[in-house]
This record gives sequence, C-alpha cells and structure tokens, in this order.
Amino acid sequence: MLGLHSLVEAFHLRRYLHSFFYLNSSKSKTKTIVMSKSFFILSLFAFAACNSAPDTKVESMSSGDSASSGTDIVMPYNATYSSKFEMGDVKNTKTVLDLYKDWDNNNLDNSKDKFADSITLYLSDGTKLSGSFDSVTASAKQYRNTLGTVSTTVNAVFPVKSTDKNENWVVAWFTEYRTDAKGKKDSAQIQETWRLNKDGKADLLYQYEQKNPPPVKK
Repeated sequence: MLGLHSLVEAFHLRRYLHSFFYLNSSKSKTKTIVMSKSFFILSLFAFAACNSAPDTKVESMSSGDSASSGTDIVMPYNATYSSKFEMGDVKNTKTVLDLYKDWDNNNLDNSKDKFADSITLYLSDGTKLSGSFDSVTASAKQYRNTLGTVSTTVNAVFPVKSTDKNENWVVAWFTEYRTDAKGKKDSAQIQETWRLNKDGKADLLYQYEQKNPPPVKK
C-alpha cells in the first residue's frame, strides 16, 4: 500500500503537470498530442516513484492461511506410520537406481555394498525375504535367472525423509520389460518403496506390481 505522504506528492505532481499541458495546448494541436503522451509517460514515472518510496508497505498473506500452513485442514484418516515428510537426500535415489541397473544386468553380487547387513523384502506376489544379503540374494538370483533379458524404464523417482520417524525412503515407479529364453516378452508396472538406513544402505522394500496386458494380435 502507498504511504499517505507519497499519495499527496503524487496528487500535487499530477495537478501541476495537468495545468502546464493545458496552458500550452493552444499553441498547436500536434503539440497537444505530444504533450498528452508525455503526460501519460510522466504519470507512470510518478506512480513508480511513489511505489518505490521508503514507506511503501506490501501486504503479505497471513501465516495462518490454511492453504499454506495446513493447520486448519482436518484429514479423514490418521497415518499409522507418518504423515510428516520432507525431500530427502538425492544420493539415496542413486543407490536405488544402481540396484535397478544391477538387476537389469543380472549382476546382483555388485549390489552387496548398497544393502545393509540385514534385509527384508516384501515382494508383489506375497513373498517375504528376510535375512543376510547372501541368503536373500540367493533366492533373488534364482528368480532373476527365470526372467532372461530385463530392461527398466524409470517413470518417476524421488527421495523423502520422515521427520518424526527420522527415516529415509526412496519411492520409485517404473516399467520392467522382460524377454525369456524362448523370446516371450511381457512387461509390468512396478511401484517400490525402499528404506535406507543412516549409512545410506537399503534394508527394507515394499513392492507392488501390475502386469501389463499382452499386445493385441492383429
């Protein structure tokens, strides 16, 4: 908002400019047009000068605004784990993507330094694998060998941190394309939520999968 002093100054400047151009308008119609344009331009300068005055005050949005703070919003459900998250460390995202690259390349031994000493995996078919890296990957290798060639296309991935639980997570949504030894192809939409410990190593996975429908034969 403009200060009172700035408004008074703008008003007097406008009256002065108007009187000056009115008295000189009788000299020439062309000059009047030029003066009118000049008056408009000078008025803009005067308005800009008033806006830049030291006592200029800009009204800000109330800190209690429900759209920005969320304090007035009542959720229909309470999250049993956490609803307080912030963006996490992008290094955790790289760790998870490196795991996907090792999976595509069928090189699970290369993932050992990315996993914690104890791992728990909840897979989309209901299987739960829990134990040391060696014991878990032994089962994972058997399954991976049945898939043949695998190629992953990542659709979305981001790291988050639960501020009240002090735990780091990476959420990924991707498409996995598979070709078995006989050349049969299929694909699936997969969503995974990984937890990483304080050392940045993966120790927990929740996986959800939906098979893509087979292509329509022409």
